[in-house]
Amino acid sequence: MQDSACAAQAGHIPVLLDRVLSLLAPAVESAPAGRDPLYVDATLGMGGHAEAMLQAHPRLRLIGLDRDPSAIERAGRRLARFADRVRLVHAVYDELPRVLAELGEPHAEAILFDLGVSSPQLDEAERGFAYSYDAPLDMRMDPTQPLTAADVVNGYPPEELARILREYGEERHARRIAAAIERERRRAPLRSTGRLAELVRQAIPAPARRSGGNPAKRTFQALRIEVNGELAIWERALPAALQALPVGGRVAVLSYHSLEDRITKRVLTACSTDTTPPGLPVSLPEHRPTFRLLTRGAETPGEEEITANPRAASARLRAAERIGEPVAAPAGPGGRA
Repeated sequence: MQDSACAAQAGHIPVLLDRVLSLLAPAVESAPAGRDPLYVDATLGMGGHAEAMLQAHPRLRLIGLDRDPSAIERAGRRLARFADRVRLVHAVYDELPRVLAELGEPHAEAILFDLGVSSPQLDEAERGFAYSYDAPLDMRMDPTQPLTAADVVNGYPPEELARILREYGEERHARRIAAAIERERRRAPLRSTGRLAELVRQAIPAPARRSGGNPAKRTFQALRIEVNGELAIWERALPAALQALPVGGRVAVLSYHSLEDRITKRVLTACSTDTTPPGLPVSLPEHRPTFRLLTRGAETPGEEEITANPRAASARLRAAERIGEPVAAPAGPGGRA
């Protein structure tokens, strides 16, 4: 499609771009007469998805959120020609309800979350996200926040470090790595990504180093998630976003590891399931689903896209459409619900 070509020429290939456009288009096109539809890109990044949506829908308005000020600046330049339809806000994606309220928007027809670390954050060595560069242990998506990866590595108790590595990195050797970090930081604080990556490599048994890519990958993922509070924020953000959609509104979510995708699946499945107790002859209004799933399970990129954009390989796409408003519970004694 032309949108994909334009994005590629801009030096950035948004993940599953054409599929995201096709999933969100019906919501944008069904906006009521007299209202220019609103699209929220809750993780703006480089602005590739936002640019394609604005190109595809001439009446579309955009609210773009990102916790990284440099992303806001970069996307602002990319989207400059749409300036009269664009509002960019430095905010974390669980702040979406507050942003909509402050901008006087009752709802958004379409919302996209493209989770995880962005390409610039990985490519800018000084950000400390990548184990392939030697850089300060930072990993903050928002450089104005206080907590860094160095704070976690040097300040957390070994038991807490092991828990983070096990839960957020799904690291089988979490205890060994945490113990190695504890021994090392007794001698001197750990400050660099290169030293941490080497320490992890040494802590992992030799047979485990020979498969599965860089042995530091899971440790770096776990630290990044902890530093940025990604899973806790996502637990809050997705339900809040669903509340911001009108009937016919749609949400699309791109996640890049199983923990994010697990939360997405759980939330979307819950709101798209009829919970009427078994045995009743009809579905009870307050138990009917308020959303319907638009994807069968999680969709993944094809081989051609992965070849063109290797960072898309782990992407998982899920989407849903609001089909009804929640029904308030009946009032109990004294008029209380």
